[in-house]
Amino acid sequence: MALSAFAARELRPPLQPEQGARTTCPRRHSRVEAELAASWPGRVAAPVLAGPPRGVSRGFNCPPLQDKPPKAFSSLAGALRALFLALLSRGRRRRMHDLRRRWDLGSLCRAVLTRGLAAVGHSVKHVLSAIFSKIFGPLASVGNMDEKSNKLLLALVMLFLFAVIVLQYVCPGTECQLLRLQAFSSPVPDPYRSEDESSARFVPRYNFSRADLLRKVDFDINGDDLIVFLHIQKTGGTTFGRHLVRNIQLEQPCECRVGQKKCTCHRPGKRETWLFSRFSTGWSCGLHADWTELTSCVPAMVDGKRDARLRPSRNFHYITILRDPVSRYLSEWRHVQRGATWKASLHVCDGRPPTSEELPSCYTGDDWSGCPLKEFMDCPYNLANNRQVRMLSDLTLVGCYNLSVMPEKQRNKVLLESAKSNLKHMAFFGLTEFQRKTQYLFEKTFNMNFISPFTQYNTTRASSVEINEEIQKRIERLNFLDMELYSYAKDLFLQRYQFMRQKEHQDARRKRQEQRKFLKGRFLQTHFQSQSKGQGQSPGQNLSQNPNPNPNQNLTQNLSQNLTRKSKPNLSQKKNQGRQKQSLGQEQKVSSTSNGTNDYIGSVETWR
Repeated sequence: MALSAFAARELRPPLQPEQGARTTCPRRHSRVEAELAASWPGRVAAPVLAGPPRGVSRGFNCPPLQDKPPKAFSSLAGALRALFLALLSRGRRRRMHDLRRRWDLGSLCRAVLTRGLAAVGHSVKHVLSAIFSKIFGPLASVGNMDEKSNKLLLALVMLFLFAVIVLQYVCPGTECQLLRLQAFSSPVPDPYRSEDESSARFVPRYNFSRADLLRKVDFDINGDDLIVFLHIQKTGGTTFGRHLVRNIQLEQPCECRVGQKKCTCHRPGKRETWLFSRFSTGWSCGLHADWTELTSCVPAMVDGKRDARLRPSRNFHYITILRDPVSRYLSEWRHVQRGATWKASLHVCDGRPPTSEELPSCYTGDDWSGCPLKEFMDCPYNLANNRQVRMLSDLTLVGCYNLSVMPEKQRNKVLLESAKSNLKHMAFFGLTEFQRKTQYLFEKTFNMNFISPFTQYNTTRASSVEINEEIQKRIERLNFLDMELYSYAKDLFLQRYQFMRQKEHQDARRKRQEQRKFLKGRFLQTHFQSQSKGQGQSPGQNLSQNPNPNPNQNLTQNLSQNLTRKSKPNLSQKKNQGRQKQSLGQEQKVSSTSNGTNDYIGSVETWR
């Protein structure tokens, strides 16, 4: 097979360099040239293609490089690469060689980066020039205004600066807090309105008295009063109970140890608890004790070891948390599915627990785990039905758990009315669906603040249960007493919240009016003092010299005259004069008659 011209030229004997001729050019050979030179062992190396070195133009005066014997074959890959190059045309080999030598990856990246930065800089330059022309264009025209316009602008600026200086001089510090413009301050969002999806305007359904709405307990943690938490199953009571022992600001906080559920909540300086709950005293009266059990058990549990004559007169403040009946019922069903039984509940009523005939069990094994919802609803003895009404009512009114004492309809009515009455007269109750409002009402009722705000959880185990409308209606029928109680409790809860918020706003408005009155009195006091110093005599002397003042006199003299007519000299006015003179640092002789100005100023100082 005939070889190409390139292969024939490669088989020629190596050329010997001339005597005294340079064999290399003052530049570094590229890696490609070195590989080509090392790929021909025992043969003549390919002559270096004539051309300028990397980065040097064609005008560079450099003699062509002479061929030199190559190194031995390094591998079979070199021989194959040389054979591939021999089969290519000369022009194609030259172009590929120049491209690999001149445009390696680093040079290509640098070139792209340089040109990109140049383009970006050019664009930024045009954008900035356009912005500056828009901004400083009108200012350039302002500089061409006449002298009269410049003087007017300067006068306005000087007037503004003078007003600022005068305001700082007249009202230094916090004296002018009431003069701040509230329009410039962004309104603070109401943290209690966005926690639920109810309408902002609440329409009440029940009529409650002021005493029912105003729940403010005079709870003294240093005294003998006790807070008793009635914990109903699956109402969020565990979360609220933790708030009471871990998230409340106290002089002596509860001591909670790691790994223990119970905390020690003692009164300051005493070894006596102020809280009766699951996380402070444990289930001392039984697991999830109801109203009937707690009212008979807590007094005996707290003061049972003391003599009756030595027992303090305590106030037991009962609190609880309620929840939507459907959500609570589904949550209890899911809890029972996981193996919960509450077998340790005593259900003590009228001094004894119920018999097995009075309170049969819904399951035969150790627990009721894995039960379907239909089976859970079909059990007629299930205590989950109307649980909130049963736990908040006085069961002794209906014969405890003996259903044969009275008809069912009458029994349900008595239980519902008893639960409503007990709930209304409780010191506090909250709703699981309104966490922030629950926190607010508790803080206002007991005058105790929490450290961190409550969190509203809209996703629970009950919300993950998908039920159709038929099942929901059946759950509502099974809990019809709880549904009516919750409607009553929600109405009372929101009315209490609305009433407390309005009362808080009224108190804040009254406080602002008193502060405004105080500032006005202080201004009049300063004005009267400066006037009396200017005239060199007291206002009483001025009135004695001029018994019939001119009605066209200034406002200060008219006010002094009117107040003098209404004033009556008594001992309290003399004390007010003494306080005024002591505060002003003046040593004046106390006169027997007091003028109206000193009486007004003295009343202001007394208010301070």
